[in-house]
Amino acid sequence: MIVGNQILSNSEDIKISKNTSYRSKISKFDGKIVECDSFPSPIGTICKIQCNDENFVTGEIIGFKENKNLIAVHDQNANLVLGSKVDALNTSNNIYVGENLLGRVIDSFGNPIDNKKKLSLSEKWPLNGKPINPMQREPISQPLDVGIRAINSLFTVGRGQRLGIIAGSGVGKSILLGMMTKFTSADIVVVALIGERGRELGNFVSEILNETTKKRTVIVAVPADKSPLLRIKGAERATSIAEYFRSTGKNVLLIMDSLTRIAHAKREVGLALGEQPTSKGYPPSVISMIPNLIERTGAGGENEGSITSFYTILADSDDTNDPVVDTARAILDGHIVLSREFAQLGIFPAIDLNQSLSRVMNSIINDEHKKKAEFIKKMFSIYQENKDLVLMGGYTQGQNEEIDKALELWPRICELIKQDLREKASFDESINKLKKMN
Repeated sequence: MIVGNQILSNSEDIKISKNTSYRSKISKFDGKIVECDSFPSPIGTICKIQCNDENFVTGEIIGFKENKNLIAVHDQNANLVLGSKVDALNTSNNIYVGENLLGRVIDSFGNPIDNKKKLSLSEKWPLNGKPINPMQREPISQPLDVGIRAINSLFTVGRGQRLGIIAGSGVGKSILLGMMTKFTSADIVVVALIGERGRELGNFVSEILNETTKKRTVIVAVPADKSPLLRIKGAERATSIAEYFRSTGKNVLLIMDSLTRIAHAKREVGLALGEQPTSKGYPPSVISMIPNLIERTGAGGENEGSITSFYTILADSDDTNDPVVDTARAILDGHIVLSREFAQLGIFPAIDLNQSLSRVMNSIINDEHKKKAEFIKKMFSIYQENKDLVLMGGYTQGQNEEIDKALELWPRICELIKQDLREKASFDESINKLKKMN
């Protein structure tokens, strides 16, 4: 069990007052939410809770009910008993940020988990971000090279664009994210690995943090066995770090894996607070959290950089009409859909050209690029519509010029999409290969 003094001894975000202002006792605990007698502290206050074994754990005030404070415990294995002491700690909503984060792996408290020296950070940034007047945001006018040929050429991403990667399980989301992290032209890469298996975290970090990438990469990792509140805080911390680097004029790539697991964590907290699951099991707080998190990214104001963000969205049972998928798709500037059919055919990244979309692409590319991309997408669609007819022998070559052209181009379209995980495809190389497709 990770006890509170281990967390607080390393965390620079939480400052303990020598003279604790408020103290209470546990009156109820259901395994997730502690209820204690009310004391005047706002939502978000970190509390220290005494355990039965003389250690203590930390928690956070998440609501109030009938003159009681509701506290979500950070350690799900906390050994709490009725009457345990609860102390409110003097905290702020700011986290420490800075250049020293580059090359490091941290948890939701900002503690290093990469067995390296303690972080020395001096600058602060609000965990909930600094709002930007939408009228002061710079327009998206420049493409960002993400190092993936199919995305660069057919779904061009702009600096400050927000996109989703929608897919079921096991179709190559993590591989695609790793490639983008290594091959992008962004100045800074912030990766949030939220709710992932512990084994995958280690593999992902060891794969992408080489001598070149670690100079520009920050990883916030909160595995699946952590409390739902810590998973949510991990996503907020990663977004705050990206906002800080944007404010310094950097073009940031924020990769969050996964938005669905963050929504699941928020659902756990919401249901524990008594919210009604109004949308296919999701309470209203989940639906409102998603746009709040996503809207913090994007282009910055004058003399600031940008945050180009990718959010992976797990389509349960390959259902792309899931409430999380629908809500995210409505607020995002595009989405990349990964196809299980293509993954089974060995086409990686398994991008479905029919269902994927970049909403800002046409405003940041030239006419030649636009016409060629539309032509390839059309040929892809025609092939998909007629492949069964061709395989059954119901089509004879020469009956339709467009079908003939789609059949001719199909192997080259597959070559355009397919990319080895060690292969970098720059933006210029991707466009040149697209232009040669006739």
